[in-house]
Parts: sequence; structure tokens; C-alpha cells
Amino acid sequence: MSSLPATFEQDPPRLTPAVQAIIAINIAVAFLQTVAFGGLSSVLAFDPAAQPGHWWQAATYMFAHVSAWHLLANMYGLYLFGPRLEHAWGARKFVGFYLLAGLGGVIFQLLVVHGGVLLGASAAVFGVMTAYAMQWPDDEVYFLFVMPMRVRTLIAGLVAFNLALGVLGTGTGTNIAYFAHLGGVIAAYLYMRMAASPGIDQVRQRVAQLPEADEPPRAIPRNMPRRERGDEVDDIVAKSKAIASKRVAALTPTARRREGKGDELDRVLDKISEQGIDSLTIDERKVLEEMSKKLRDR
Repeated sequence: MSSLPATFEQDPPRLTPAVQAIIAINIAVAFLQTVAFGGLSSVLAFDPAAQPGHWWQAATYMFAHVSAWHLLANMYGLYLFGPRLEHAWGARKFVGFYLLAGLGGVIFQLLVVHGGVLLGASAAVFGVMTAYAMQWPDDEVYFLFVMPMRVRTLIAGLVAFNLALGVLGTGTGTNIAYFAHLGGVIAAYLYMRMAASPGIDQVRQRVAQLPEADEPPRAIPRNMPRRERGDEVDDIVAKSKAIASKRVAALTPTARRREGKGDELDRVLDKISEQGIDSLTIDERKVLEEMSKKLRDR
């Protein structure tokens, strides 16, 4: 793989602070492994047989490596795909996601293989690559510095490759934790899907914060009980309907379309509240996704 096009939003730095810190920690640990403390690898590696007494190994294993080539490959992948994610999310969120992807590698390895010592940042880096591919799938990289390829195609190929080698290598004593790599992919996929699916209350709150210039006012908020004084409520309803009808008559075609989308969103949200999200049709799901995307862009 070669470097990505320099088309980041607002031209962020090529090496962002959190990515730089993670790379520096890995290099420092590699130096200690080879020069200062020969047995450091056994302390940092995640060993299922040593648990739960050495619980910290679920985090430390992703900062140590088996060899210089192992370190170089993982840090290059982090350098290539990490900075844009960190620029979009912020350093704290990126670091949390990185650790989550690494933990996903531990969990999936234990579920599938039921053992095996883990050492290396591959699961976390695979998670970073997966998140990048889900956010910017059409970006291009050069596979092996020669073949142009979309990021989503590259990640799909790496997932298939690891799955095949993981299945073939199970029970053969291979020291490459292919299923841990897939665990990082799965953790990243679930994280991105959950982040892209806000709850109904969150959507309602965001919609309520939007400017109301192009939307006629509702007569009565749907979630508020009616007042006990019926005459006063009737007067308010009548005045609101009169104002709304005047505004609708004066709306431009563009404003009418916006109003229609607002009404459609209200109908979809009400349907979810009454019948659940599984009751939505394909068109209704598209309406919800479009509004969620607009809110995230804001």
C-alpha cells in the first residue's frame, strides 16, 4: 500500500498527535524488548492461561510486537489510515476506538480459538482500516505500491484473506492470530454502525434544535397534555391553524418541499414510537437516514 491522496478536510497534519503517540510508544516498547529487557514480551503479551491475574495484558499486548517487520507493517497501516480518522473524531475518541478494536481482537480470538498468546497491534490497526473504509470507501490506495484500489475493496480482500488463513491455520499451531485481526474488524464495524444509528430521542432532540423558518408551527406539541381549559385551547388551535395556512400559501416550491420532508420525518418518528423501528418500510428508513446524515453534517 502507498500513501492516500492529500485531500483531508481542511488539510490536517499528516501525522496527528494520538497517532504519533501510539507509534512512539510501540517503537519505545520494541527498543526495550530487544535491548533492555529480553523477557518483556511475556509480560506484555496477552496469555489466556495467565488470566484473570494479568488482566492488563488485554491492553498492553497491542503495543508490543514479535519482530521489526511486524512492527513496521502495523505502524505503516496506522500511519496511512489513522490521521484522517483522528482529525475527524478528535484524539480522545480515536484512542478509545483504537483500544476498543484491540480488545475486540482479544474477545474474538478467545471465542473462536479458545486460547493462543496475542502480541501486536494488528487487531487495533485492522479496526482503524475498517472504520476508514466505512467512512471514506471510495478513496484510493496503491496496493503493494503498484495496483490502484479502492479502500473498501482492499479491506474486503484483507478480511477474506485473514478468514481463509484463520480457518486453514486452526489447529496447526500457527503463531499468527488471524481471528484476532477479524475481531478488530468486527469491533470497528459494530462501533461504526452504532454511531451511525442515533436513538429516536436523540433524533427528536436534534430536529427540535433546527431553525423553524421554513416550517409552519404545530398547533399543540404532540407529547404535551392538553390544558384543562378547553375554550383557551380551542382558541390557540384556531389561531395556529390560521397562521399555518397563511404561511403554507406563501411558501416557495423549495420551502414546500422542505415542509413536506419535515412532515414525513414526523410521521416516521411517530411510527417508530408506536410500532418500533422494525416496522419501517425501505422508503421510511431512507427518510430517517437522510435526516440523520444532515444532522451529523451540521
